[in-house]
This record gives sequence, C-alpha cells and structure tokens, in this order.
Amino acid sequence: MAQDNSEQRVRKLEAEVRALQRKVFPGGDGRFFEPEISSAQGQGTTVSTPSTTAVTDILSRLDAMESQIQRLTGQVEENDNSLRALTTRIAALEMAAGASATTAETNGEPATTPSEPAAATPAPAATVAEPEPSAPADLLPAGPTDERLAAVQAIAKPQTDDSGEDEYTYGFRLWNAGFYPEAQQQLALFLEQYPNHSRTTYGRNLLGRAYLDDGKPREAAPWFLKNYQADKQDRRAPDSLLYLAESMIALQDTDRACIALAEFGETYPALAAGRLQDQYEANRAKVSCN
Repeated sequence: MAQDNSEQRVRKLEAEVRALQRKVFPGGDGRFFEPEISSAQGQGTTVSTPSTTAVTDILSRLDAMESQIQRLTGQVEENDNSLRALTTRIAALEMAAGASATTAETNGEPATTPSEPAAATPAPAATVAEPEPSAPADLLPAGPTDERLAAVQAIAKPQTDDSGEDEYTYGFRLWNAGFYPEAQQQLALFLEQYPNHSRTTYGRNLLGRAYLDDGKPREAAPWFLKNYQADKQDRRAPDSLLYLAESMIALQDTDRACIALAEFGETYPALAAGRLQDQYEANRAKVSCN
C-alpha cells in the first residue's frame, strides 16, 4: 500500500513538472523534456534490462525530476538576469538621451549672470566686440594718499588677552575716525574669524553702519537684516532693525521701510519709548505708512 501511495504521488509530481515545462518552454522543445509520444524508430532492437523493484524505480524517477527542476530553475534565473540587464541598459539610454536634450537646450540660450541684467539687444554672433579704450590716467580711481595711510596707521590696535575683542575694537576705532572702507574690511575680518564671539552682534550692526555711513545702503541692509534675524534678543538686534528701515528709506523702498518700523514698534515697545525713541520717530517722519 505504501508503494502504491508513493507511485501515485510520483506520478502527480511528474505531471506537475511536465505542466511547468510546457509553461516555461512552450512548443515542446526536446532539449528540456521528452515528448509523450515518441517515434517508432529504434524499436526493432530490444535490449533486456534487469528488473527493478518498485522502490528503485521511484528513486530513479525522483532523481530525474530533481534534475529537471534544477534545469528549470537555472533557466528561470538566466531569464531574470537577462531581463535585469535589459532594464538597466534601457534606463541608461533614457538618462543619456535626457542629458543630451538638457545640454542642447542650455547651449541654445545665452548664459547670463544672475547679478547682471541681460542686454536689451543682443549683439550678432559673428560680431567680435572691440576692446573698450582705456580710461585716461587722470580718471582712474586714485589709491589712498600718504596722508590717509599715515592717519590709519596712527590708530592703534589694542593688544589684550581677548584677541576677538581687539579685532572688534580696532574696527570700531576705524569707523569712529571716519575710515569707512578700512572699517568694513576690519569688521568683516572680525566676523569671519570670530562668528560666535560676544561682540558678534555688535560687529554685524557696526559693519552695516560702516556701509550706510559710506553711502552704500544696499550693501548695509543685508547685515542689518542678518543681525536682527540671528537673535531678536541680542543687544544690537533692535538697532539693526531701525537701521534696516533707514536703509530702505535711503533706497526709496517705502513698503519695506514701513514693515521694518511696524515690526520694531511691536517687538520693542519699551525701546520705542526709551533709548531708541528719537531714531524711531525720526525714521517714521521720513515715510508715510498706512
């Protein structure tokens, strides 16, 4: 009975393997499984084989099925590898085509620098621009005079145990003496070397004032805004907000000036009625805000 059950199970497995073969290899390729009906060639000679027991026959058939399953598994893996390779090649081709299109589109337009506006009428491609004549020597910007250099060198740089404090104090002395370009350079150096110093809020605010006092409100405004946004509770954050409004007034940007003044009044009501009241009222008198 056990042999009969095994025989049924083996036959069922063989049928399933044949069905799987036909699914994977349609067409009945003889390389992968034998046809159910074979030709009559070679039937003239019969070779007698020793009889085998039912268990031996079952084991032989199981070995054959295992071999067929291994071949099927190998073929499936090869198909998967081929499919992955094909997918990779298609993706690479698509990426290359997209990059070529982007390059062509970029090369088809003239490159312009964001900080510089494009010319209203572009010059013809074949035209070569002639070099502009050099400015006369008397129109070139003159360098610092000997008197100015001597006056700057006369301002002493402090030498204490706090090098950051020394750098800021030297920048303050330059600004206080009216040497605004030199103060701008010195204060920018201080902020670069000591970004977390206790004088950093003073340095950003004073660097903005060095630009503003030098008649450069556009360069001053970013420093005032940065100092205010870094920490609204810093010692010079309220001052920077008022000077930001003053820079906007100098640039004739009334809307932003009014926004800065309104925010100052809401954020620092005590200072608006105390230490910075005069400056606050003076700026408000320069613009008409809703």
